Amino acid sequence: MSKKVTFDAVIEQYGGMNAGYVVFPYDVQELYGVKGQVKVKALIDGKVTYRGSLAKMSMPCHTLGITQAIRKELGKELGDTIHIVLEQDLAPREVILPEEVIALFSKHPKAKTFFDTLSYTDRKEYNVWITSAKREETKNNRLRLLIEKLESGKKLTDK
Repeated sequence: MSKKVTFDAVIEQYGGMNAGYVVFPYDVQELYGVKGQVKVKALIDGKVTYRGSLAKMSMPCHTLGITQAIRKELGKELGDTIHIVLEQDLAPREVILPEEVIALFSKHPKAKTFFDTLSYTDRKEYNVWITSAKREETKNNRLRLLIEKLESGKKLTDK
């Protein structure tokens, strides 16, 4: 069972980007027995649930990214304070693929093999991209591009 920790933190700006993070005020090694990245789940301001990771990101301490989408949902900006209840996320991170993608993968094993090597986040991004298509034509186009990209060994964000 993972220990829950609670803290308030200011959303800081990362570099000159519209990217936010908070400093994790606890010792990750002491708390979770690891030095590196820690998968976590957090409840922010009592209303937004987030699954992500605590990471060092070239900093002396661990941080938790606070995405633009989360900030928008919270009605918070860079510089605002948020309340976080956080614990280690020990649940497996699975991406449930739509039937069309499973069917395509059976015809394109090279694409499936590469997809399986991707991180949870990269697999999730591909899945959201496919399932968020509103028109059938858009979905079919994305399915074609999915196979092209994966067979070329590319993530969704790769050009």
